Amino acid sequence: MRGCILTAILIALVLTLAHAQDGPKGSVVLIIRHAEDGASDRGLTPLGEKRAESYKNYFLNFAVDSTRLEPNVVFAAKDSKKSHRPRLTVEPFAKAANLKIDTRFGNNQSTDLAADLRANQQGIVILICWRHPYIPGLLQALGANPQDFLPKGKWPQSVYDWLILLAFDGNGRLMPATSRRITENLPPGDS
Repeated sequence: MRGCILTAILIALVLTLAHAQDGPKGSVVLIIRHAEDGASDRGLTPLGEKRAESYKNYFLNFAVDSTRLEPNVVFAAKDSKKSHRPRLTVEPFAKAANLKIDTRFGNNQSTDLAADLRANQQGIVILICWRHPYIPGLLQALGANPQDFLPKGKWPQSVYDWLILLAFDGNGRLMPATSRRITENLPPGDS
């Protein structure tokens, strides 16, 4: 009996420690979907190229509640045989900000990306461009509930103009009051 209780306490402790820090300490994570895509091409449509170019000034001057949040690092989902869109979407901003785009992580590596952010990207603003079907998994890997940010917990197929802002406290815990979904309205006239 005592062994079962000790085992239960040990399991509860491990689970508590595993979830004690869900995101990078003292950081803000900005998550966007890649820009508009062509049906059969790995690249962006003309509208997608326009959105990618619009991101340059958008993120160079990004602020929320009068607080400047220009990204310090940029991640994009790894290029695949079918799509280079995440990297192409953030390239104009990264070049203008003189930042390297980290493309080490693929669609199904949200947990690995979140672990890397926790270990190596603390106290900064992080921009991530991901493919929309995998954004709910990325949110979960960072300790956020996708249903708090996305309708029915999924990023809609036709939506390109949302940004998910996740704010983490000094212990790496998500701060719900300052985390939110933002409609970008990019390029001008977009809704």
